Amino acid sequence: MISLVVFCVGSITYAYSVRGNSRWASFGEYIRKGWPIFTPFNCLLYLFTKPRARPAIMDINDFPELAEIQNNWEVIREEAMTLMADGGFDTISDPDSASFYDVGFRTFYKYGWTKFYVNWYGYTHESAKRTCPKTVALLSKIPSVNGAMFSVLPPGGQLTRHLDPVACSLRYHLGLDTPNHDDCYISVDDQTYSWRDGEPVLFDVTFLHYAHNDADKSRLILMCDIERPMSWFGHILNLPYKWLMSATVVPNTDEDKKGFANRVFSSTAPLLEKTKRLKETNLLAYKIIKYTVNTTILLMIAGFIWLTIKFIIWLI
Repeated sequence: MISLVVFCVGSITYAYSVRGNSRWASFGEYIRKGWPIFTPFNCLLYLFTKPRARPAIMDINDFPELAEIQNNWEVIREEAMTLMADGGFDTISDPDSASFYDVGFRTFYKYGWTKFYVNWYGYTHESAKRTCPKTVALLSKIPSVNGAMFSVLPPGGQLTRHLDPVACSLRYHLGLDTPNHDDCYISVDDQTYSWRDGEPVLFDVTFLHYAHNDADKSRLILMCDIERPMSWFGHILNLPYKWLMSATVVPNTDEDKKGFANRVFSSTAPLLEKTKRLKETNLLAYKIIKYTVNTTILLMIAGFIWLTIKFIIWLI
């Protein structure tokens, strides 16, 4: 137990003070936004990650298995642009739509970001099979693709500085219809990349990153989660994370299935929105509900982490 505590404290210290070039403004910000509960397990995956996948932004030439995606970028773009013209990205702003309650990405909506899932951790969306069958067929031939979606960032849109909580996968972006200008860019660990049509970038989402579209045209990309290259033991350790991600499947339309985590989120989120009104009329009741929900979520995550640790001990 002492060794476990030392490892957890050391992992959090490493993630906060040592890893990468970009730093948190304060330890309080890291606690609020850095998901420290996942940090120790993330550090285990970093330990077993192969050298080609350790930089914040990787050399795409070190990942020849992804070349087939770039080679077919015009085919993918044609389907994505048809989908966009038909309003396929418009429904996520509607609380009555199946795609609105996205536990993983919903916080991006308020900055104009939209998406359409192709597949996600073991599930291929029926709506994607219907609207972009060529993209579905192409990605199904590449085993390292854990999930994929089309993503749009409109003029003036942004994603504020953040990191993804779990180190399950790497993130791949392929420019489809972009401003092709330096005013539309992503910064990963203080390294800036500007999207260009037909060009990919691969990076680690557990480094601090943010994005801006200060151009006068929308940015349309294919965004994929790519299996983190690790030793065989690292891939075994990653199985609980992949199971967790499979629970976050979000439908595009009613024909698609909904993962367990999103079923829970879509049921509780409307209630939480209503409780925000209590902040003005009954602050005590609002705080009781807020902290009860937050504590429940933390206990569920802690339970997942505990089961994962037991799994690792059983493996060893």
